[in-house]
Amino acid sequence: MATAFPPCPYLPAPRAGLDWRTLHVHRGDVRGGAFYHDCLEYGHALWQRGLAARAILCLDRALGADLRGDEPILHEWPLPYAATAWFISHTPRETFLGNPRVHFQHYAGRMNEPRREQRRARAWACWAIARAVRPDLPGDPQHHVVEPSLEEIAGQLQVRGHAGEPDLWRAVLSVAGR
Repeated sequence: MATAFPPCPYLPAPRAGLDWRTLHVHRGDVRGGAFYHDCLEYGHALWQRGLAARAILCLDRALGADLRGDEPILHEWPLPYAATAWFISHTPRETFLGNPRVHFQHYAGRMNEPRREQRRARAWACWAIARAVRPDLPGDPQHHVVEPSLEEIAGQLQVRGHAGEPDLWRAVLSVAGR
């Protein structure tokens, strides 16, 4: 049975009673600002219920939202690199988290459209965060993919991401694992 976790300071406080329908309402819609907010909020609700692995999956979905970078929601709730690091670092060892390093490695290596390259760059950025926060987690040696350097990740975020995204990611990465 899941236990309650403390609120994450990098995510909006979730409304009571959120469940899978929170994201289901966006099916077939453009997955813009409202979808992004709902992913953050639902991910936070899952986290607070003690469902760390599922919460990280919601942050993946938020990172895949169709945003230009100038939406007001991003000023209030920036891309969830800090929340990803916070979830990984604050998950109790006895709670199922899976292996975020392997998750992001597989996610980046098997990314599909839409916005494949942008989403792939973000998955590698989260992979680097997971490695910094939990250096004890092994990669998957059976998944043959070229792991990018931090400079390559920053370069891809510069080309594919939003204005200022590489700096946001670097700021999170600089304190990850401390």
